[in-house]
Amino acid sequence: MPAAKSFRELNVYLAARAGAREIFVLTKAFPREERYALVDQVRRSSRAIKAMVAEAWARRRYKAAFINKIDEAMGECNETQSWLDDAVDAGYLSSEDFGRVDQAYQGIGGMLSRMIDRADDFCKHAPATDYRTLRGDEPSAGDDSPCTIH
Repeated sequence: MPAAKSFRELNVYLAARAGAREIFVLTKAFPREERYALVDQVRRSSRAIKAMVAEAWARRRYKAAFINKIDEAMGECNETQSWLDDAVDAGYLSSEDFGRVDQAYQGIGGMLSRMIDRADDFCKHAPATDYRTLRGDEPSAGDDSPCTIH
C-alpha cells in the first residue's frame, strides 16, 4: 500500500470517524435526562480519538510528540468503551449494538497500539535527525518510507 499523505487516509482515522458517527446515531435514542451526562461524555470521547490522530499526524516530526498524542487517543478509546459499558448497563443500548460498537473500538485500540509500536514508520525524519541543519529541499526519511496506510 502507498504511504498515507494525510491523516484522513489512515485506517484508524476512518474507523474512529465511523465509530463516532455510530455513537452519535445510537445516543439520539438515549433518555433526555442523559443529554448532558452520558450522551455528551461518550460523544466527546469518541470524537476526541479521531481529533488526536489528526493532531498526532501533524506532530510526527517528533516521535515523542507523535506517541504522546496516539497514547492520548488510546485513552479516549478506552474512555469511550467505559461509557458504552454504562449505556448497556443502564439498558440504553441493546447487547447487539453494544457488541458491535465495542468490537469496533477494540479494533481502533489495536490500531492505535500498533501505531505506537511502529512510530518510526509514521514520523517524518529519522530519530537522529538534527533539525537545525535540515534544509527544505532535502528528502526526509518518510519520503521513501515503506509505511503503509494504517
